[in-house]
Amino acid sequence: MWARLLKGMARAAPARCEVCHAWPAQPVCPACEARFAGPCHRCRTCAAALPDGIDQCGRCLRTQPALDACHAAVSYGYPWSGLVARFKFAGEAGWAHAFADLLARDLAVRHDLQAAHSVVPMPLSPQRLAQRGFNQAHELARRLAPAKVDPRLALRVRDTESQADLHHDARLANVRRAFAIDPARAASVRGQAVVLVDDVMTTGASLGALAQVFREAGAASVAAVVFARTEDS
Repeated sequence: MWARLLKGMARAAPARCEVCHAWPAQPVCPACEARFAGPCHRCRTCAAALPDGIDQCGRCLRTQPALDACHAAVSYGYPWSGLVARFKFAGEAGWAHAFADLLARDLAVRHDLQAAHSVVPMPLSPQRLAQRGFNQAHELARRLAPAKVDPRLALRVRDTESQADLHHDARLANVRRAFAIDPARAASVRGQAVVLVDDVMTTGASLGALAQVFREAGAASVAAVVFARTEDS
């Protein structure tokens, strides 16, 4: 596992931009960041892109979300979709540095992280963790808030099929009762501000299901921070 992490960190710190190939540069150069990660007005509770002046999307207005707030650094698309795939599936864990850096530039993200008692990465099942070698959400979380990250507070108690090819209702059913809080620590959640962290948010079914578990345990607030948000769901 450690060999894969070290390999990923080395491969995600290239001498040239991985998007435009400018050299020398950080993994994504400032010009590409400005082009592909510019400011975007988003729904305050699901981070979907919205026109300026609109606070919440129609879906969040129709169905009260479990999240009090949700923040995303970028929309899921070129070049981020390819870089996220390398992060998750090619062992390039070092991309967490670049992704966390983009997230931390958002004042709202920094505010919620500072206010949080616990920063909780989206848990993987033991099977998925063994297959991947690391939890990408944990890699992001520990760079965003190293003193507050708590990777064992939330548990995935049921392995689920991939969400990628499921429609919205099927995604909700897929993650129903998939999460729990460590029973020995559930009482400690009461009255806390919790921030959940994940790499990509599509419909928000997984984050919503996890947030609901913390709601039921008495958390005072539950926010989410994701690197990328899809815009077609």
